[in-house]
Amino acid sequence: MVNINNLEKTASQVRRDIVRMVHKVQSGHPGGSLGCTDFLTAMYGEIMDYDRNKFNMDAVNEDVLIVSNGHISPALYSVLARNKQFPVDELSTFRFLNTRLQGHPATDKGLPGVRIATGSLGQGLSVSIGIALAKKLNNDSNKIFCLMGDGEIEEGQVWEASMYIGAHNINNVIGVIDYNKKQIDGATDDVLPLGDVKAKFESFGIEVWEMDGNNMSEVVDTMQRAKDLKNNPKPVFILMHTEMGMGVDFMMGSHHWHGIPPNDEQLANALSQLEETMGDY
Repeated sequence: MVNINNLEKTASQVRRDIVRMVHKVQSGHPGGSLGCTDFLTAMYGEIMDYDRNKFNMDAVNEDVLIVSNGHISPALYSVLARNKQFPVDELSTFRFLNTRLQGHPATDKGLPGVRIATGSLGQGLSVSIGIALAKKLNNDSNKIFCLMGDGEIEEGQVWEASMYIGAHNINNVIGVIDYNKKQIDGATDDVLPLGDVKAKFESFGIEVWEMDGNNMSEVVDTMQRAKDLKNNPKPVFILMHTEMGMGVDFMMGSHHWHGIPPNDEQLANALSQLEETMGDY
């Protein structure tokens, strides 16, 4: 039975890790990281099948999550560490020179849990297709999940990949869009309006679900349902409604916190709002 309370406690600690990481180095992206924390916590803590004790790049008989919006690396790194992929105290090296925890996930230093360098937006869905096709060829029934930002899907490569997924029924890929309606320069509606995103994906033959990405129970239920799909007639994408800066009141709902670290006073304020549940690194 899923313990939602434990997942929520982990998410609170992850949010503490995020604000401390970006504060220490005075660099990084707290807003989207905080918004995606519940999703990543649920995926690695409950939904995905993977070997926490022995990471390998091939992911045979394992589920894979591609974080295409790689700038939310603080959340990814914290969740990986809190799920014992590498030591938690390594989070203190975030964005330092020669660290394994680069500003965007990279593979050259062999960080467990990272199978591809991401952050050049728009590429993750194409990579996910390649992994999905390899699994089909190998009769591997595990799923590939691809997290994208809504600002990211302004990239044309996303739509080419979506057309391919629909046309060829690549139904072992589950696309998830962090639909907070904000990006680095403002609201998506002001920067480059996305229009009816659901209808666009549906026009390519993709089934589109929606969920509240900051409601742990709903995230777990929706993602488990997506994972359990067998021979589904259409690929499934999920519009995940989140709040940028979730959990820290002065960051919530503002695109200004996309890529700005908190100062000392703001860090203290943020930490006062987030319960320490697993011990700070």
